[in-house]
Amino acid sequence: MKDKKKFIIGSRGSKLSLAYSRHVKNLLMQSIPHFDDNLIEIKIIKTSGDIFQNKKISDIGGKGVFSKQIEEELLDSKIDLAVHSLKDLPTEMTKGLCIKAVVKRNDPRDAFLSYSGKSFFELESQSIIGTSSFRRQAQLNLLRKDVKVIAMRGNIDTRISKLKNREFDAIVLSLAGIQMLHLEKEVKAIFTTEQMLPAIGQGVIALQCKKDDLKTLDILKNINDKVTYYCIQAERALLEAIGGDCDTAIGGLAKLSNNEIFLKSELFSNDGKKKFQSQSSGHFKEAKEIGYRVGKELLKKAGSDFTPQGN
Repeated sequence: MKDKKKFIIGSRGSKLSLAYSRHVKNLLMQSIPHFDDNLIEIKIIKTSGDIFQNKKISDIGGKGVFSKQIEEELLDSKIDLAVHSLKDLPTEMTKGLCIKAVVKRNDPRDAFLSYSGKSFFELESQSIIGTSSFRRQAQLNLLRKDVKVIAMRGNIDTRISKLKNREFDAIVLSLAGIQMLHLEKEVKAIFTTEQMLPAIGQGVIALQCKKDDLKTLDILKNINDKVTYYCIQAERALLEAIGGDCDTAIGGLAKLSNNEIFLKSELFSNDGKKKFQSQSSGHFKEAKEIGYRVGKELLKKAGSDFTPQGN
């Protein structure tokens, strides 16, 4: 980039999204000598998910509610790069766009916050727990059948405020988001991945650009974390294989060690009462094949107990 044209990053306007975008901006400035603060601009774009915060995600379109408007600006070349939380992106990539780079994964686990200071297993029977995720709801109900898990919307600050206002006895949030906003002091406990397998792509910041934008693709190579990138290839292929989206009750986590990817997953029935598990491993270059294999195994095990949304 020898010219002085600004490099524009498109971002949602929430505190967390802006923290992600600033993190990406800093990585770009650290890795590319001619990039400075004046050359990179963060542009806030409102999405349907931000505008209709009191409605269920499934009621405002489900797939792409946190990405559609940002992707439109990308396709129109009004921005050069879109920064997303990977778990918010639909499985099927929008035509003309791609994700060829991701930032090093943050802690993918789920965090437990409670007003009383009690841990999840110390909560009184019939306590009310808030979560935005059907996956977490199913997992919590399997761990304890005597608590009430209620759907909640809003950004991290809003949810923590609802907890402090005693609208809920406890809430469950992504640990990665809490850490990014330096709110660790609010966390009572962290669920192990054995207790709660995270959402596909949880803790990963995705860097999306136009497929034919060779200049941006070249820039993003400098900050791509290859280990995270291969892991999410497996996870996203798993989600694609089951016909799932960001609202599907599925947990999946891939880890890479000594050139081998290990993918562990669990899928819940449509009513959330049954859990089906599958895992597989192989060379990291076969990441997508591993994901498809695990996804097909899950579908086979679930049978008629699972039907993808919209089918």
